[in-house]
Amino acid sequence: MAKMGKGILELNLLDARGLKDTDFLGKIDPYVVMQYRNQERKSSVARAGQGSNPKWNETFKFLVQYPGTAGIPHKIVLKVMDKDTFSADDFLGEATIHVEDLILLGFEKGIGEMHPSKFNVVLNDQTYGGEIRVGLTFTPKVEVEVEGEELGGWRDSFHHH
Repeated sequence: MAKMGKGILELNLLDARGLKDTDFLGKIDPYVVMQYRNQERKSSVARAGQGSNPKWNETFKFLVQYPGTAGIPHKIVLKVMDKDTFSADDFLGEATIHVEDLILLGFEKGIGEMHPSKFNVVLNDQTYGGEIRVGLTFTPKVEVEVEGEELGGWRDSFHHH
């Protein structure tokens, strides 16, 4: 049976280590742009002084429609950026997380969880630029379709579990 459906993919952005310091005038101020298909989320800028080992501990939600548009892979790209006041923000590298297996697991088990894991941050020339730690949870949204008329009232909700 083909798996189809919707759900919420929750991304827990924890921290990063060993980011490349591109800022000559002091410490980098890293933030992360997260892209999943056509959705984009942005973390806060890690406070000055954390530099190459920032901590965010922030949670972001993406709406999943599976399988969704054909040909667009189910992956999250985390772009690590350095906030610059006077010039364009610098690209510090990116990490890619493939989430299709997690989504399928969620549909199968009712929840798909990936405990915080480290992913390599890779620069444009494919060199290593540190690592980022992320946890993921996918929760399917169960849409119950009732044949014929909907039976109103609280009693009905017991039949769906």
